[in-house]
Amino acid sequence: MATVFIIGATGGVGRRLGPLLLQSGHTVIGLHRKPEQAGELAASGVAPVHGDIIEMDPKQIADAAKGADVIVFSAGAAGSGVDRTTAIDGDGPLKVIEAPQLLGISRLYLVSAFPEAGRQAEPVAKFEHYMSEKKRADVAVASSDLDWVILRPGLLLSDEGTGTATMGPAIINNSVARGTVARTLLALIEQPSVRREIVELTDGPTPIKEAVAALRQS
Repeated sequence: MATVFIIGATGGVGRRLGPLLLQSGHTVIGLHRKPEQAGELAASGVAPVHGDIIEMDPKQIADAAKGADVIVFSAGAAGSGVDRTTAIDGDGPLKVIEAPQLLGISRLYLVSAFPEAGRQAEPVAKFEHYMSEKKRADVAVASSDLDWVILRPGLLLSDEGTGTATMGPAIINNSVARGTVARTLLALIEQPSVRREIVELTDGPTPIKEAVAALRQS
């Protein structure tokens, strides 16, 4: 079993992933920005660590993740402004890349964005900036020496999903439940042979564990 450090542990994906990992027998450390979030995390079984990814440097991130085997980056600015998008969605993963090396571990899972998500609407400068920052982070992670997986979910929906999905290196754009994203991360973490892969994800008909097993075989 792994010890997993979640950056974004109180977000829409992270707060679903933590309990799933715990139920599967893993240990979870969760980074939280607001002091009042510590109690909620602790009550769920997640070990809370206070810190703001915007202000933390790689050494501080490594200190917060001490004891972890795996790092999951699921944080996001959530439309809170261009500067925060740059600092969290863009700069955040670049700093996190260095933390596993300081810890002597290699496994990093980055929640990114489906390239075509939101492209049917009229272009909006803030959204275009968000997508460019996501791509900047993807490039940095994919260029690293880590055993990374970049997960690109489609349009995120705030529900639990059905335990099934469609995933692959290139799939048709569709929506995806945040619960599906969390379950997929769990399945990927439990299948470490899937490494150095970019995986696009939407809701779909295939049981998640089967879909991840197919990635391994390919």
